[in-house]
Amino acid sequence: MRKPTGLRAAVVAALLGLAAAVAGPVGSVRADGPAPARTVGDITGFAADGPVYRLHAGRAEVRVSFVTDRTFRIELAPDGVFSDPTGKDIVLPQGTPPATHWRDAGDAYELSTSQVTLKAFKAPLRFELRRADGSVVWSEAKGLSWDDKTTTQTLARGGDEQFYGAGMQNGRGNTSHRGHTVEVGVDYHWDDGGHPNSVPFYLSSAGYGVFRNTYAPNTYAFGGPVRTTAQERRFDAYYFAGPSTKDVIGQYTSLTGKPFLPPLYGLEIGDSDCYLHNANRGERHTLDALKVADGYTAHDMPNGWMLVNDGYGCGYEDLAETSKGLGERKMKLGLWTEDGIGKLADQVKAGQRIAKLDVAWVGDGYKFALDGCKDAYRGIEDNSDARGFTWAPESWSGAQRCGVQWSGDQSGSWDYIRWQIPTYAGATLSGLAYTTGDVDGIFGGSPQTYVRDLQWKSFLPAMMTMDGWAPADKQPYRHGAPYTAISRTYLKLKESLLPYMYSYAAEATRTGVGPVRPLALEYPDDPKAAADTAKYEFLTGRDFLVAPVYRDTDTRDGIYLPKGTWVDYWSGRTYRGPATIDGYSAPLDTLPLFVRAGAAVPMWPGIRSYQDRTARSPLAWDVYPQGRSSFTLYEDDGVTRAHRDGRSATQRVRVTAPRAGGGDVRIDVGASRGSFHGKQTARPYRFTVHTGDAPRGVALAGRALKRLPSPDAFEAADEGWYYDPADRAGVVRIKTATRPTDRAFALTLRGASAVGGRTPGAMVAVSTPGGQEVTKGAPTAVRTALTAGTRSARQVSVSLSAPRGWTVPAPARHARIGAGTTVRDALTLTAPEDAGPDPVTVTATVRYRSAGAPHTAVHRFQVRAVPKAPAQDTWASDLEWLSAANGYGPAERDRSNGESGAADGHPLTLAGTTYAKGLGTHADSDLEFFTGGRCTSFTADAGIDDEIADYGEVAFSVEGDGKVLWTSPKMTGTSAPVAVDVPLAGARHVRLKVTDTDGKKSGDHGDWAGARFHCTG
Repeated sequence: MRKPTGLRAAVVAALLGLAAAVAGPVGSVRADGPAPARTVGDITGFAADGPVYRLHAGRAEVRVSFVTDRTFRIELAPDGVFSDPTGKDIVLPQGTPPATHWRDAGDAYELSTSQVTLKAFKAPLRFELRRADGSVVWSEAKGLSWDDKTTTQTLARGGDEQFYGAGMQNGRGNTSHRGHTVEVGVDYHWDDGGHPNSVPFYLSSAGYGVFRNTYAPNTYAFGGPVRTTAQERRFDAYYFAGPSTKDVIGQYTSLTGKPFLPPLYGLEIGDSDCYLHNANRGERHTLDALKVADGYTAHDMPNGWMLVNDGYGCGYEDLAETSKGLGERKMKLGLWTEDGIGKLADQVKAGQRIAKLDVAWVGDGYKFALDGCKDAYRGIEDNSDARGFTWAPESWSGAQRCGVQWSGDQSGSWDYIRWQIPTYAGATLSGLAYTTGDVDGIFGGSPQTYVRDLQWKSFLPAMMTMDGWAPADKQPYRHGAPYTAISRTYLKLKESLLPYMYSYAAEATRTGVGPVRPLALEYPDDPKAAADTAKYEFLTGRDFLVAPVYRDTDTRDGIYLPKGTWVDYWSGRTYRGPATIDGYSAPLDTLPLFVRAGAAVPMWPGIRSYQDRTARSPLAWDVYPQGRSSFTLYEDDGVTRAHRDGRSATQRVRVTAPRAGGGDVRIDVGASRGSFHGKQTARPYRFTVHTGDAPRGVALAGRALKRLPSPDAFEAADEGWYYDPADRAGVVRIKTATRPTDRAFALTLRGASAVGGRTPGAMVAVSTPGGQEVTKGAPTAVRTALTAGTRSARQVSVSLSAPRGWTVPAPARHARIGAGTTVRDALTLTAPEDAGPDPVTVTATVRYRSAGAPHTAVHRFQVRAVPKAPAQDTWASDLEWLSAANGYGPAERDRSNGESGAADGHPLTLAGTTYAKGLGTHADSDLEFFTGGRCTSFTADAGIDDEIADYGEVAFSVEGDGKVLWTSPKMTGTSAPVAVDVPLAGARHVRLKVTDTDGKKSGDHGDWAGARFHCTG
């Protein structure tokens, strides 16, 4: 979907205008100007009719209707005439209303169920909600008010009350809205600050939620007091009272619909592009999609589905043949509904299983996306045995029951990653279980931002990559080494975690709570979880804490870990929360990822597609033992709708372990209960148990399992166990032969331990400074620091491993590191002369003995190969640049900016003077040079090349080590060149930037003529 601009924007505006006439606010503006705001007055009449109560206040009437013993509806009709523009669109049929009773308490009418009492004060009419124990849930600071266009409720705000919800709010939502104003409505603003897929529902930490039953835009001002306004002259809201945020979300989704259960392929990455007459890619045909699908297979990368017509004016051909070809490659066919759904039945019969929606066809006003979502979802199900599966960029309450909501069209960048992190976890608090954004956007981006974005989005349920709009395709295998390998690692990790994610998806259909969660949802009593401390991280399920890297750096600061023990997924290092981690080493291939101690995570090992599973495939459990914990695996056929008739199964695993330190670990695997087509009646099991120390023995159902001597012996055996001290601080690997799934069994690890080992805190911690650089072809010291834990470490060795071609030193050795003390090593590492500009990952492996046992700690960090710093005055065009971004084609050496190829520019010319040396660029441009602190200044003549004549507008700037050292005024094609003479103050890195200043990026040929670094040896 593209942003509505030009004629398209006019069409959208017309539709919204029609909506205002057809389904918009009740009432009209007075001929003599808008009426003043009014507040409801004293009660003048009262009537009770079962669960429905009517209160009159002069001409205005209020109606209270109870839905359940904790859910009720308040409606206000200022003129006494009720209306409901949403009809049956959003609120689903509910069950039998609860028993209610009322009494006249003198100053108020009390309307009660067994759980809550709504007090309606008489003079003036004002509401207050209390629980059965008399405690206040919420209280109006004044009565409902209205004017010709809006209605407003005003609630008192508690001293520490926090607010969440309002649907997808780009750049926010996973932390509290307290003190902020939130807009709810379609705005077609899909970047930071926009609110696509917004929902007129919010919830409070005080134990309640409010849903405004309307299609009108809303404004929620969470100040003191709280003012919530809808742009219509009627008030209609449902209220939910509950003991927890999860319970309130459950009540809201019971009213408006539980999230749908996606098919398994919907939880795999998808690929989207136009393959028929693509203006950006040249002449192609729909069947060319199969060549791209082959690329995923050739690179051993998962891909669940392909959208083959995503582009304006893009149709399709050979649909059935394309679907068949994709099926042979274990992928499903998707289509964009650009032209409506009139052909959907035939398309589904030809193989379509995914429908991506757009703005132009599905209806009028704010209900358009909901109508389209329901119709497309139903169209898939009416014409196949598959589950409905849709994607939409602008939706409303109720859309959670039929589709994925994605945040629209954006451009890949570090800032794009940053603001997306809080967006999707925040949307979960409005019952939106499946929210996402395109990997690295559909425009812009870079290999680095692509990898970083894909890493964390692999922990969202739904993800998609969009091609055909950026200068180059965006499949995850396009960027080459090392990026392809990194993307493969995370996509295959996502694939292996499908049983975990699918179990949470099934939970969402029962509870309304999606898999991706803000910390505040699971840790409501932790004030930091609601604050900006936790804004740029989230939970996937209860067990994974994800803290994405959203800057161009190899370290991550400010990772907040809430209460409990957390295990670094990659190294096995344990952390005790609450704690904040700074300086976490996160090389490009490392997503900061932590696992909650007590977790038992089901996995499907070694697959590229869920279709790789066979009747004899193993089920693996990744276990982090601590205390008592459990996980219930959900299974069904993954594709059809048979689960709605009960065709599914569950299997519960319980873990009993010490709270800390040594002791037996018992894993009870329950019988799988339930049945479905294709269910495994027997399967082998694998277990990875993070103990930190080897057990004395392992027993299966009371029978001792054989300890195997090596990883190869373990892989070759049908059954047995192996302890690997070098894997993530020490793990026990266990495998069983094939076992019936309808029978329970138990594993016991005798003399094992909880996570962290028998002696908690005794492990050695390894750290390295970020941003380390290694000179090409020259031995360079890299620094590590080892800190012993609560026990001394003895016989310590530190060794480095690096990519092929790099030279690593002999291990450093220490006889002893005292408890709690730190030793630092400077180990010599040499980069090859031809090392590329991309950072590489180096691994420090520390072997030692502590607390009477051998241990291994592994630490991964990033280094960057840099050229030798210039030792004398040097032309900038003769230096290697570490990175280069350019607005059009490549930046040029000793030429003006040319077309799309290298060295196709003209001589550099400014104000009639031709320069033999210099740099030719096009805004926006950013060239990075390594000066190593040896250069005292940089000089040049800067301006727009004469070939541009009188257009173009740019500004030049010079940065040193991230600080702006000089900036030019705005310059045009007629501006005189500016002499540049910038002291560099010992900067190690210098960036030369040319930035567009008028938004046109036409003719912005910025020259750094005669560019020269002045340096000494």
